[in-house]
Amino acid sequence: MIKVLVAYASERGGTAEIADWIGAALRQAGVDADVRPAGEVPDLDGYDAAVVGGALYAGRWPRQARQFVRRHTDELAQRPVWLFSSGPLDRSAEERTIDPAPGVARLARRLTARDHATFGGRLAPDAKGFLASKIAQRSGGDYRNRAHVTEWATAIAHDLQSAAA
Repeated sequence: MIKVLVAYASERGGTAEIADWIGAALRQAGVDADVRPAGEVPDLDGYDAAVVGGALYAGRWPRQARQFVRRHTDELAQRPVWLFSSGPLDRSAEERTIDPAPGVARLARRLTARDHATFGGRLAPDAKGFLASKIAQRSGGDYRNRAHVTEWATAIAHDLQSAAA
């Protein structure tokens, strides 16, 4: 059975939940998926492919996601890789394809990633922190779309299964 690592970095839990949805969709489509925080992955032994993601803050992935990719670049380059970001606090990610942030695009090129998807983000209306609370007052809410995430992850599973056949 194909085994996929879904590694993520999440500051407030919304991206972690997206990673869980990806893992569930991969498993539902017949692929073994292991969902783990990026900082807790020592190596990629035993994984046939990887999905790596992070929440976008000021147009950047959290440090854990960036460090994960830098630390495992050689291992990731030997496997099919997909990247995802979460962040827009509106419905734009459902309405159109959003290009990856510049830093994420550089990582995608370095890894020859097969695809990158941007999903809507989540920010609780009572978010803590000066900047987060100001943003939450303006556009807080949950803009994630589980069906959109599931569709993307299911396509990954089909791609992997087709390549293995």
